[in-house]
Amino acid sequence: MPLPSSSTPAVQIQQFYDKGLAHASYAIRAGRQVAIIDPGRDPQPYYDFADEHEAEIVAVIETHPHADFVSSHLEIAQETDATIYCSKLVGARYPHRKFDDGDRIKLGTVELHALNTPGHSPDSISVLLMDDLAQTRAVFTGDTLFVGDVGRPDLREDEATGGHAREALAAQLYTSLRQKLMALPASTRVYPAHGPGSLCGKTTSPDLDSTIGKELATNYALQPMSEEEFIKVLLEDQPFMPKYFGHDVQLNKQGAPNFEDSVRAVPRLPSSAALAPGVLIVDTRPAAKFRAGHLPGAINLQDGGKFETWLGSVVGPQEKFYLLADTQIQLDAVLRKTAKIGYEGNIKGALLAPSAQPAKSPTVDVAAVHQHPEQFTIVDIRNRTEAHDPLFTNALLIPLPELRERVGEIPTDKPVLVHCAGGYRSAAGASIIEAARPGAAVFDLGEAVTKFVPVAG
Repeated sequence: MPLPSSSTPAVQIQQFYDKGLAHASYAIRAGRQVAIIDPGRDPQPYYDFADEHEAEIVAVIETHPHADFVSSHLEIAQETDATIYCSKLVGARYPHRKFDDGDRIKLGTVELHALNTPGHSPDSISVLLMDDLAQTRAVFTGDTLFVGDVGRPDLREDEATGGHAREALAAQLYTSLRQKLMALPASTRVYPAHGPGSLCGKTTSPDLDSTIGKELATNYALQPMSEEEFIKVLLEDQPFMPKYFGHDVQLNKQGAPNFEDSVRAVPRLPSSAALAPGVLIVDTRPAAKFRAGHLPGAINLQDGGKFETWLGSVVGPQEKFYLLADTQIQLDAVLRKTAKIGYEGNIKGALLAPSAQPAKSPTVDVAAVHQHPEQFTIVDIRNRTEAHDPLFTNALLIPLPELRERVGEIPTDKPVLVHCAGGYRSAAGASIIEAARPGAAVFDLGEAVTKFVPVAG
């Protein structure tokens, strides 16, 4: 949703923030002209902004091909006749104009200047906003510089996304930061493409914008250090990479189809429909409802604040699945979230949960876990960076994004107990194990996990 805008006498900057994906996009208005930077999949908020100000969208700028969400740059350009700008290094397969060092866009009385800032990706750019007095007012940093962090350099190692070694990109990022961004005036406003919770960084601040001066003073990655030290610090404890990231890079390089048309094209099935055997069922209802009754083999990915991320972490980008919800409103909501990561074409059918839900999941006896944890095979599905302090002795660590592939490693001679950090992921994990290991007793510790303390090291 839009946040309060920032402005100078000549320009208005409006930030749009999608909390589910921790994604920030921007509209820059100068008079009756608007430029959009890093738009999300749904273009409607940008159209509404332009209409509200009786302005025209004339430019759409991509700071790089995004891995964690699908951009609407092509759709906006087709709808408004705006020009798409990106680095020539992207290898974009949609109509565009190159935007690299030295290139400028005139927007009313101000200008937008391109800065090549590779490191998060080899094709990353930042965008300088120069006012009518040729003073630097703001920089839109994409995934190069965040508030309190910088972009991770390990997302382009797969051959499908270029085969770029993380160490080489980290070295490029070191140079981009020190020669380009850190050299800007301290008063320059910093507007990144992501906020807290984004998997494109690791320690992002809760603040959604900053200044170069503040980042120089507080951002760990901008402190004095050698290139070798920077690479070491940056590569330590990076978060996991969801399965969908490479898929979205490729989709963004070619340009995604129309958002609303894509959502409408998803097959809607009656709740009584016979589902094809062997096709994954993603049940988005609350965990308690899922435990009380669900379709055999279904996995429970509850609709929540990070549904898109977990869907794209558990389900592969080429994998077909059915999508279930409790009400039509909830089904429409998860459909749109699914489309934000480009997975709407994977949906074999969307339907309301049927009345007959023959499978049930047992409820855990928390007191028994407290008293005799050794009587359970305990599976910790937190990320590795979270699991430095185990909650149980001899727990088996299998992060949720790896669980479907590694479920065969879990012994079932004892009841299986699944836990995460707060309860959301363990519902998914327990359902995955239950579906893969029929006959095993599988318990979800759920929110009761917060009553347990780490074991002594």
